[in-house]
Amino acid sequence: MTLIVGIPACNRMLNALHVHYAPARYGEALMFCAGALPVLLPPVGVGMLDVLDRLDGLLLDGSPSNVQPALYGESTDATPDKHDPQRDATTLPLVREALARGMPVLCICRGLQELNVAMGGSLHQQVHDVAGRRDHRSGAGLPPTATLDEKFGYKHNVAVSGQFAAMVGSREITVNSLHEQALDRIAEGLVVEGVAEDGTVEAVRVAGAASFAFGVQFHPEWHVQTDAASRAIFEAFGRACAAYRSGTIPTIDGGS
Repeated sequence: MTLIVGIPACNRMLNALHVHYAPARYGEALMFCAGALPVLLPPVGVGMLDVLDRLDGLLLDGSPSNVQPALYGESTDATPDKHDPQRDATTLPLVREALARGMPVLCICRGLQELNVAMGGSLHQQVHDVAGRRDHRSGAGLPPTATLDEKFGYKHNVAVSGQFAAMVGSREITVNSLHEQALDRIAEGLVVEGVAEDGTVEAVRVAGAASFAFGVQFHPEWHVQTDAASRAIFEAFGRACAAYRSGTIPTIDGGS
């Protein structure tokens, strides 16, 4: 049977109607590299937990929205117009339950931030205002006419270590950068395995997880057809999903 991976959707207004959506590139990367079919998970809260019984993996995708600061104990809100409470109410319980089940989890951009908050960590709400940090936002340093390919192009190097380095086969990778928020206080149980030149956390692993459980701040889904490290992340996730379905212990690196 084909592997099934759930991707939580965002909630947006379109023509005065609520719509649920996720960028297609996440699902395309799953099909191309992981041999898995994507299933969109509507942001309807804890009721979505029952769907985990039917899934082989969970992918928390990126989004223009930000996690509500109150969820990590912060009263000041630097981006009050950029929240998606329905998504927060769905993804945070989903990732906690998926980890408890030993289900493979891959968290990208907002997904990494959700993982950190779900496990008790906090976020920099405007990382470009933190002393010594670069501007990681989409289009930073580019002209207004920049294309999507230019905005998702390679921006900076990341020093990687541990199991993440074993997975991508290198101690340094070059990544894109499209985020205004970043990890601040690292949740207990997360191991930092990727750091940008300015100190921004770019990759983490859930310590002691029963299966694949990684988060990245960059967007590997954009370069899976051309970048070896990006492809390796999705391939390892796919192997873990297959192992989860079969009840075997997955490998993180290039093994089967």
